[in-house]
Amino acid sequence: MTDTGSYVPPKVWTWEAGSGGRFANINRPIAGPTHEKELPRGKHPLQLYSLGTPNGVKVTILLEELLALGKSDAEYDAFLINIGEGDQFSSGFVEINPNSKIPALLDVSTTPPTRVFESGAILVYLAEKYGAFLPTQPAARAECMSWLFWQMGSAPYLGGGFGHFYAYAPEKWEYPINRYAMEVKRQLDVLDRNLESRRYLCGDEYNISDMANFAWYGVLTLTNMYGAKEFLDTASYENVIRWATEIKDRPAVRRGSRVNRTFGPEEDQVRERHDASDLD
Repeated sequence: MTDTGSYVPPKVWTWEAGSGGRFANINRPIAGPTHEKELPRGKHPLQLYSLGTPNGVKVTILLEELLALGKSDAEYDAFLINIGEGDQFSSGFVEINPNSKIPALLDVSTTPPTRVFESGAILVYLAEKYGAFLPTQPAARAECMSWLFWQMGSAPYLGGGFGHFYAYAPEKWEYPINRYAMEVKRQLDVLDRNLESRRYLCGDEYNISDMANFAWYGVLTLTNMYGAKEFLDTASYENVIRWATEIKDRPAVRRGSRVNRTFGPEEDQVRERHDASDLD
């Protein structure tokens, strides 16, 4: 559908709860809890409240990678937060993340417990806490942090922009789809050019920037995310596909990608994780 350009914004925007779209029932212009409910607690040092979306998968991949390194104190409980049902607006979740977005982490090994929200912040917190997957040499650390924050700033154009208008909006409008498709393809080209001469995003060493970007752009190129594989011609980004395939085949990545998953083949869904055996 070609846009008509007939919409005239009002002087003051007001919320129309019935505005449509796949997530209209949970989107709202105010913060804070909608209902009282405490979050459950498990037995491990780390309590994760999440869902198997790209942002959630970043963290479970890192946790499984840490456990694979023998960091036994990185054991965690992963509780499912069903964002379609509004679990993220419970009083317990808002207490950990006032932004009501998954994932949220509670480190109960500290006194008092440490809350961490925003997926990038969680990755940095865990990498620093366990001394892994984050370079310590200043230039290498700066490169890793640059690619990590590149993902944090870029992915909203992919998910909230392209994904929303291409797959979830109540109608398909040419202008926003073209606008965000152009940007997503530019981002894929940025990654592809960088990976032309590098095994991983920062060079020869795999780190949290790879995990974060894989969860979005790696999965985008290897699967039919948003049903847009052909539309975006993701097969043309050969360096991204090579990098993503190598990461996908890591045992810890395969394990972490199943945690809090509520879609796809049933055998790949581990809605909650409380022990390593849950993934065996």
